[in-house]
Amino acid sequence: MTVRLVLYVAGDTPRSRSARATVAWLADGGVEERVEASVVDVAEDPGRADADRVLLTPTLLLQGPGPSRRVVGDLGDRARVSEALGLSPVSPTPTEPAR
Repeated sequence: MTVRLVLYVAGDTPRSRSARATVAWLADGGVEERVEASVVDVAEDPGRADADRVLLTPTLLLQGPGPSRRVVGDLGDRARVSEALGLSPVSPTPTEPAR
């Protein structure tokens, strides 16, 4: 079973970079589930953000399987993000260093 994630960001900000790093960690085996992820920059594709009712960035959407879930805001804490999405980390999850 493959988990589908879509990350919405706005440009290349520190929070966007942190969110991208967390999503890359999820997709590269940080959790037990297989993860397919895509990134949408709302400045480049505002219609897609509107279709998914994304009002704030960064926003991470779990689109399946199962019910959709949404995590908004600081996505640097990988343990909290994986927990909010209902995913199982394969090992202790590092967090982004404080900036």
